[in-house]
Amino acid sequence: MTINWTALVIFVLLFVFITVLGFLAAHWRRGDLDLLHEWGLGGRRFGTVVTWFLLGGDLYTAYTFIAVPALMFGAGAVGFFAVPYTIVIYPLLYLLFPMIWKVAHERGCVTAADIVQSEFGNRWLALAIAVTGLVATMPYIALQLVGMQVVIGALGIATDSVVGDLPLIIAFVILAAFTYTSGLRAPAMIAVVKDVLIYFTVLAAIIVVPLHIGGIDKIFAAVPAAKLTLAVPPAGSLGAYSNYATLALGLALALFLYPHAMTGILSSSSARVIRRNAAILPAYSLMLGLLALLGFMAIALNVQQMPEYADGFKRYGNNFSVPALFLATFPSWFVGIAFAAIAIGALVPAAIMSIAAANTWTRNVHRAFFKPNATDAEEARMAKLVSLIVKAGALVFIFALPLEYAIQLQLLGGIWMIQIFPAVVLGLRWHFLNGWALLIGWAVGTATGTWMASLLAFKGSAYALTLFGLAIPGYAALYSLIVNLAVAIVLSLLFSAAGAGHRAAAAAR
Repeated sequence: MTINWTALVIFVLLFVFITVLGFLAAHWRRGDLDLLHEWGLGGRRFGTVVTWFLLGGDLYTAYTFIAVPALMFGAGAVGFFAVPYTIVIYPLLYLLFPMIWKVAHERGCVTAADIVQSEFGNRWLALAIAVTGLVATMPYIALQLVGMQVVIGALGIATDSVVGDLPLIIAFVILAAFTYTSGLRAPAMIAVVKDVLIYFTVLAAIIVVPLHIGGIDKIFAAVPAAKLTLAVPPAGSLGAYSNYATLALGLALALFLYPHAMTGILSSSSARVIRRNAAILPAYSLMLGLLALLGFMAIALNVQQMPEYADGFKRYGNNFSVPALFLATFPSWFVGIAFAAIAIGALVPAAIMSIAAANTWTRNVHRAFFKPNATDAEEARMAKLVSLIVKAGALVFIFALPLEYAIQLQLLGGIWMIQIFPAVVLGLRWHFLNGWALLIGWAVGTATGTWMASLLAFKGSAYALTLFGLAIPGYAALYSLIVNLAVAIVLSLLFSAAGAGHRAAAAAR
């Protein structure tokens, strides 16, 4: 592929703009950035509108924009699971997370592990929560680079050489610099630009591409029948139906537990802001549904058979379907805007993820186990340093290891993250739960989910459970969470009967 200079110039100009914006963010809603809650949570002062953009920029990532249409392009209707999954999230957000915000605000908590520590007084349980979040976040950051790599390659810059790696390295150096200086304020401000660009791109695509092809009916007529619906289960099995439903539910339970999502929640100015966002964030689900249809549009346009894009599909597989669709349909200036939107869509969540990981390490590992007497300024400096290390680690991850490792770890990350649901969410409501029982339940659930994934050679997450002769393929994370909960509940009741049901928050009350 040759370099598309018009698109590249617009891409670079938009990147320069958000770079300047990232550094200016340090002066927005000014606070003492030598305090962790100011640097890492924006001073907990983000209102409804900023939180909406921040959470949207946080949850709907560059990898989402590339991978969801690519899954629709390659596998068909099963890729649409992302839409019900993101719809199920918001009732959970409305019902559960305002209470979590109130607890964090009252007790000065910065991370999910802080909340657990304050509730149970068990630093080992808090450490388990922290380590789970850290391990699950690293491949998530690395996958943002995948989305950026694809659009850089689509601009005509070969990404399989040292020179081709330079744009990615430069982008992450810039990200590291403005995150270090501005903290969470930078991605919050940039998220506004990113989301405006994404909405503009998607709305233009769903109007222009069908007109180019000849209508919506021709798009669906071009899609093979097998890709339009889920496969009918064989006799004696729920097949794709149970897998689809459990995947959507399991991912919904886990999403807001990730450190970056929790950071977005805790940066809100009030519990009311969270409830309002639970009502208006589904607008992103509508956008995601339209975005997913780009995969079918790429099928209808038959972009994979166009010789000019053969190299792109060879390098990036189905992930190249959306870039190829834009290149084949739109003028170069619009391609530059669309690709910049995807690239900025990588930087925003990557920035939030690195900040969240830094908050977690600093509060729940460094301060809890190595330097409990650290001053607030020392704590903030440590977080800023760790945020740089995390970004460097993500670059090493993507350059030194095969992409399959990041994908496999991301798959495992979902299985592991859901295991903290009992401690972080249910622990605040079910007062009979015991910290040690939750820790054991977490360990058993994590081991069970990892074992299920290993039986699938870490290439999938649909574990087939057989009950009364009926095969029920389902998301391994959800099945392992059930095991986790059963262990935690039974042991909590046993510990309570033995007189060991005390928890820190109850003693404080």
